[in-house]
Amino acid sequence: MEKISIVVPIYNVEKYVKKCIESLIKQTYKNIEIILVDDGSTDSSAEIIDEYANKDSRIIAIHQKNKGVSSARNTGLKAARGEYIGFVDPDDYVDCQMYEVMVNKLQASLADLVVCGYSKIWESSGKTEKFCLTDKIVSAKNCLNDLFDFRGGIK
Repeated sequence: MEKISIVVPIYNVEKYVKKCIESLIKQTYKNIEIILVDDGSTDSSAEIIDEYANKDSRIIAIHQKNKGVSSARNTGLKAARGEYIGFVDPDDYVDCQMYEVMVNKLQASLADLVVCGYSKIWESSGKTEKFCLTDKIVSAKNCLNDLFDFRGGIK
């Protein structure tokens, strides 16, 4: 069973980060490491991730001076020990079976990359919008074409 390293950049998200971390802890795919990279938060985010790291040996808390989200993700990548890498934003939460389903799809198709749909929930209204993907295998070139609109930048 391959390990998944899940990298979460953290910066001033005390309002959301507990729900994010809880959703990762509850994954049905258990061979994971959760790398929480505090990017110099000035709220209680750093303390929250330390609490979780002390409770769950799968959680690694890293603290750095504020360098931005890309630097925090790169710091997490350097610490990652898994065969697979996942990224989750700290104000997001994931379905408890997300990584199990993704690993099964990855292994069944021998693909190099798996992506999934998502739902966007507006906090103020509770309105939900779903962005679904169909199960399909695409070439690297078609994947890039699907992700980027080369006439106008990122979709």
